[in-house]
Amino acid sequence: MTAWQGLRYLLISVLLFGGIWPITKSALEDATPLWFALNRAAMASLVAALLLALLGRLRLPARGDLPCVAAIGLLQLGSFFALTHLALDFVPAGRTAILCNVTVFWLIPLSVLFLGERVSPRQWLAAGIGLLGVLALMAPWNLTGGGSAGLLAGYALLLAASLAWSLAILVTRRFPPQRSVLGLLPWCFGLGAALILPLALLREPGGGISGGAWPHAVFVGAVAAPIGTWATIEAGRRLSGTLASLGFLAIPAVGVLLSNLWLGEPLGWDVALGGGLILASVVLAAKG
Repeated sequence: MTAWQGLRYLLISVLLFGGIWPITKSALEDATPLWFALNRAAMASLVAALLLALLGRLRLPARGDLPCVAAIGLLQLGSFFALTHLALDFVPAGRTAILCNVTVFWLIPLSVLFLGERVSPRQWLAAGIGLLGVLALMAPWNLTGGGSAGLLAGYALLLAASLAWSLAILVTRRFPPQRSVLGLLPWCFGLGAALILPLALLREPGGGISGGAWPHAVFVGAVAAPIGTWATIEAGRRLSGTLASLGFLAIPAVGVLLSNLWLGEPLGWDVALGGGLILASVVLAAKG
């Protein structure tokens, strides 16, 4: 029963998080990136707090939870949201869905450097294959002409976003929270919003979200972000690490598919090759 429940949570996570990227890309026609990211974090914080309050589980973080709250709030949510939303101005949604999830080739060397973990040859191979997948998606042979600088900037932002997520994972491994991460989500999302707010004010002083983008903003902020995060946590609790890792690979696949069907983004051979290499790298890493 627990495994079936885990699979249901996994399905919710995959559909919501896979759909975020084409939805956000579409919304940016009527919104600026950082204000949309701010709405995503702030609205998710409010919804998560409301849900926990209704369950009688809303509590302030304990002192031992603070490193985890800071890492998730500032790195995995605040920095990740800001960087990925800025990147969507330059990079197609399908490639964004894949590239922002390439934590595997960051995590392996960083785990050795900062946590002293032993890494098997298979995991090093996984990191190398993941890097080849990133290069295939970046398609350096196509980086010519006037739009190449914007694409390079977008790719750099996405790699920085995956690095921020990887650093958050390292911190939570080193300083695991005393309470469940689910109970800490309102504070994590709130801290992420606090990080994004001054960035939005400085970079996009005249920006915001106009009428056409508000349905997208409400769905992403009030549904996809809090419920998708909750479903991801519950799936991780109920499924084996390998099954969960492989299942979450469907998130970028759904993002690519929806970007093709909704936004008309092409599914070129470089997308297929890069996505396949990254898929192979995560499978290798999960097997140890």
